[in-house]
Amino acid sequence: MNDELPFLPYGRQTIDDDDIASVVDVLRGDWLTQGPTIDTFEADLAAAVGARFAVSFCNGTAALHAACAVLGLGLGDEVITSPITFSASANCARYVGAKPVLVDVEPAHATLCPSKLAAALTPRTRAIIPVHYAGLPADMERIHEIASARQIPIIEDAAHALGAHLPGSCVGDGRFSTMTTFSFHPVKHITTGEGGAITTNDEALYDALKLFRSHGITRDPRRLTRESPGPWYQEQMLLGYNYRLTDIQAALGRSQLRKLDRFVAKRRELAARYDRAFDGVSGIRPLGKRAGYEHAYHLYVVLVDFAFFGCERAHVMTALRDKRIGTQVHYVPIHHHPDFAYLGYKPSDFVEAEKFYAASLSLPLFPTMTHDDIDRVVSALLEVLGA
Repeated sequence: MNDELPFLPYGRQTIDDDDIASVVDVLRGDWLTQGPTIDTFEADLAAAVGARFAVSFCNGTAALHAACAVLGLGLGDEVITSPITFSASANCARYVGAKPVLVDVEPAHATLCPSKLAAALTPRTRAIIPVHYAGLPADMERIHEIASARQIPIIEDAAHALGAHLPGSCVGDGRFSTMTTFSFHPVKHITTGEGGAITTNDEALYDALKLFRSHGITRDPRRLTRESPGPWYQEQMLLGYNYRLTDIQAALGRSQLRKLDRFVAKRRELAARYDRAFDGVSGIRPLGKRAGYEHAYHLYVVLVDFAFFGCERAHVMTALRDKRIGTQVHYVPIHHHPDFAYLGYKPSDFVEAEKFYAASLSLPLFPTMTHDDIDRVVSALLEVLGA
């Protein structure tokens, strides 16, 4: 019986015929990479979030690495981020030789706690990377106030938050940060297959980011140290990387970006139906909201008191999968990974993160889901829990 039901993953891409046509147009053109579609996609993205500049990258991790690199972070520097995030949010500091410093999260939202952030600052703190977990922006007004007092740059990790808003601000517009990074992985709000981007209002950083993503090599006459002998001439100005997005991916991104508002609106509609279904259910609590902030709902996360229901999370996830419903846990906290043991953290250093990790469960959420799909997920979860 269950085999007849469609499988509902926790997230998936939404690709339409116009997306495919946009990619085909590029495939039939002259430029598959380093062509004009890149510039157009970047301009569209900057306009969509209200930033002066956008620079695309091959993935969101590369964007985080580039952001740390162009700020000049390095050995001896500390970069603060959250333990509840994908490891790239901390790895980007390590890529440039800096030390990631983890600060516990707010219990209601699983985003960086401003008061604990303030207490964690040291003379070596050179950057702060707040993570907009699940699509809800961190408390950027307070974080920005804390960082500004010490002139510490902020890199917003908005991999989950394209289309989210703060009071009077769109995530990515640079009002509360130096740079904002995005991811265009297939489960995100829009996709380029793999891909990422940085938005900024700083022209010097914009130029540095473009240089960094393309081997550190330029033909720009303004940058050359020697007079160019001809059109072939180029110079490597710094040790960069090949982190470029292709025109094929940018074409998909442009097409997807035109649907962003519709995608986010549908995610909010589906999340609201989940909220209503769980309202008043003992032992299950949706992740909290923040007054005046507009959630983009990359993920729909519930906190489940598994002990209350007398079951383990692994059993629940397996039982739901048998009912053709995919779930996930976002994330294994950074300090649990053996590769971060050198930082010397203990679980007791992050009381709220540990509580969140023990209870969190990501349920299916993507724009092509229906209300019936939501009802099916809720009914299956309650049945498995015995609620």
